[in-house]
Amino acid sequence: MTIFIGADHRGLELKNQIIEYLHEKDIRIEDLGAYEYNSEDDYPDFAKKVAQAVLQNPDNHLGIVICGSGVGVTICANRFKGIRCALGFDEKQIIHARENDHINVLALASDYTDFEKAKNLVDSFLNSYCKNEEKYLRRIKKLDE
Repeated sequence: MTIFIGADHRGLELKNQIIEYLHEKDIRIEDLGAYEYNSEDDYPDFAKKVAQAVLQNPDNHLGIVICGSGVGVTICANRFKGIRCALGFDEKQIIHARENDHINVLALASDYTDFEKAKNLVDSFLNSYCKNEEKYLRRIKKLDE
């Protein structure tokens, strides 16, 4: 499993903290930028890279996208067929979204999520699994039509 992560300038610090945290847990993570603070960068550039990377092997790739509100990266990632991105704000919400809605990209709002909360959201995302019951699969199929 590879986790791809990307963030704009507002999410840069949180992204770097998450990368370090996941490295400590021996989780394979690939940083798709931003690599340095640039107040003129644009969140779609990073969300797009993450979405495209996840789609290269959706059975073995997940993504994390970060911007100030989390909304912009969520909208951008969800423009790609096969990406199901949810803005995380609660651990139970993320577990539910992963299990029932088969999210494959987690969006975080750096302006409203401290590192401790982000760790819990990321752990919930990575430690939950998609349910393969007929009703969930049917719903996912409808999303892709």
